[in-house]
Amino acid sequence: MQSGISASQELVSQFNRLLSDASQFGLLVTISSEALVPVASLPRSSPDFKANLKQLTDYLKPDEPLYVFLRRYDNAPFLVAVTYVPDTAKVRQKMLFASTRLALVRELGTEHFRETILVNTADELSPAGFDKHDKHVRLDAPLTEEERTLGEVKRLEAEAGTGTGVREMHFNSPMNMPVKDDALSALTELGRGGGRALVMLKINSQDEAVELAPGSSNPSSIAEAVKAISTSEPRFTFFRYRPSRAGAEDKDVLLFFYTNPATPGTKAVKNRMIYPLQKRAVIAMAENDCSCAVEKKFEVEDPSEITEELVLEELFPKIEAKAAFKRPKRPGR
Repeated sequence: MQSGISASQELVSQFNRLLSDASQFGLLVTISSEALVPVASLPRSSPDFKANLKQLTDYLKPDEPLYVFLRRYDNAPFLVAVTYVPDTAKVRQKMLFASTRLALVRELGTEHFRETILVNTADELSPAGFDKHDKHVRLDAPLTEEERTLGEVKRLEAEAGTGTGVREMHFNSPMNMPVKDDALSALTELGRGGGRALVMLKINSQDEAVELAPGSSNPSSIAEAVKAISTSEPRFTFFRYRPSRAGAEDKDVLLFFYTNPATPGTKAVKNRMIYPLQKRAVIAMAENDCSCAVEKKFEVEDPSEITEELVLEELFPKIEAKAAFKRPKRPGR
């Protein structure tokens, strides 16, 4: 899955039962220990779909996201996939559930689901809520599931809280994240061509703000810059570099490195969701607010993948010489 979270064998087994057994009404799923696991299977208590919805009441908490698979239709595809993401849940949990929903459906088989729904309140999973949803679907302009999910993820990202000594990043999308003053000051110094040659940024997991990461501020080579980048956490790195190449113009270029190491752990999984969403925002903020005109952008997992050879190849791509056209000789000559 795109978030690094996959369905457990127990979930697959219970999902197959939901598909094959008409006496089953629903399956509830959550994310635990970096895996998608079943919470409960719900039996069909009535032939009426809406009458069965009352079984959900005990499981829909006001601050805990949940995946809900319901057997709604008599003909295949039988199921509807509901992602319940309450507004009062933690921002990271909301983002993780909203971003993983389509990958979960794909892993279990999109052919089994007639539709996927994302809701924010328990009332939307009531008989009245489904009536309202059905009416809205009939009137709403068609959107792909990817478009719906992207819009929801952007909305959730905008809810990240602010703290002291920060400012909001605003760019061409609804996503915002606070930026601490130390990060802005360092980027401004870099953009002005001051003494600083490198700025590394990270997202503080406590207050969910972009801040300056510790490390060398004046490396003189690609190798030295790479040594300063964390090998266990993601980083946004801006590096002012003077190419050491014969014939190259005697000027600096500003490079951007996005690194996101493939490390284990729940925190790592969440980082791999949050950092990609903020990459464009960070670049836009640096360029528009701090005069950091980025020349080339590099995106890798491990910092060791960044070498001077790679950078030079991107800055000075080889131009293949084309052979001049030669008129073919006439026959007999």
